[in-house]
Amino acid sequence: MNHKHYETVFIITPVLSEEQMRDTVEKFRKVLVDNGAEIIHEENWGLRKLAYPIQHKSTGFYQLFEFKAPVSIVNTLHTEYSRDERIMRYLTTALDKYAIEYNEKRRKGLVGKKKEAQTVA
Repeated sequence: MNHKHYETVFIITPVLSEEQMRDTVEKFRKVLVDNGAEIIHEENWGLRKLAYPIQHKSTGFYQLFEFKAPVSIVNTLHTEYSRDERIMRYLTTALDKYAIEYNEKRRKGLVGKKKEAQTVA
């Protein structure tokens, strides 16, 4: 079976309780795993301001999953996103080897942080 690396980010409506938000994330974790995905990494970015209002809301809870799965999973995942009124937006991207390498380095703290200012003696 053909497996690829993916990254999916989705925005959950801000009107949910903490528990409802966790339940929503858990639902999509289960959709991934039940459809053959191996979750490599996940990040909860929390409540963030949106670039523009969506459904009359200016904020949303952001969640990211990085996973390895059969190609067929993307359609299943997108169907589940679009059927769930708690999901405001979603984006799934296939990662190439450079993106995978970058993500590994970022998780280890090797990229994405500003370098310390060097002092001149």
